[in-house]
Amino acid sequence: MLHRLFAPRMVSPDQALPGRASPAFAVPETHAVLGTRIQPPFPEGLARVVFGMGCFWGAERKLWQVPGVVSTAVGYAGGFTPNPTYEETCTGQTGHTEVVLVVYDPAPGVVDRLLATFWEGHDPTQGFRQGNDVGTQYRSALYWSDDAQRQAALRSRDHFQARLRAAGFGEITTELGPAGPFWYAEGYHQQYLHKNPGGYCGLGGTGVSCPVGALER
Repeated sequence: MLHRLFAPRMVSPDQALPGRASPAFAVPETHAVLGTRIQPPFPEGLARVVFGMGCFWGAERKLWQVPGVVSTAVGYAGGFTPNPTYEETCTGQTGHTEVVLVVYDPAPGVVDRLLATFWEGHDPTQGFRQGNDVGTQYRSALYWSDDAQRQAALRSRDHFQARLRAAGFGEITTELGPAGPFWYAEGYHQQYLHKNPGGYCGLGGTGVSCPVGALER
């Protein structure tokens, strides 16, 4: 009963923290691993998608390693508070979840690899938590930027849900929808596990595979 009493709840827009009109901190322009820009403008012809997989430190490391990815950045999305800080987001009073912005070359197969990494890299059935990280800021999320991404995301969710059920898991709780504002996280969070190789990574998948190429069938 206690875990139900203290279960995280999504804040309502009228109760969310007010935030601010401009960022409270500076954000670096360059990716510490890839050497590319993490802030616009990005080169023409690239695509963007936003993933929430729990703690964004480990999620970003998984995603920058995917072939075809040009840049990544961590931040906050899906909530109500403009220009939030990490401390504010951790209170659960912004409505945001920790996310990774992925900028990639939309060549054939890249979206499938990203979606497979997303679904396999965390447990999308856990609601407002990811492993030992509990709170609405750790919920699973996928925010698309165009209709092609939307179709691929929904198709991949349905494929992976079938595989999860077969393995004894519950329903996917991932929040899916069009991308809204992406608020950059503080500079020390960007590529955190590259800068701190022994740092905390709480991500853990289900062990269920979502093979590249299966999403087209």
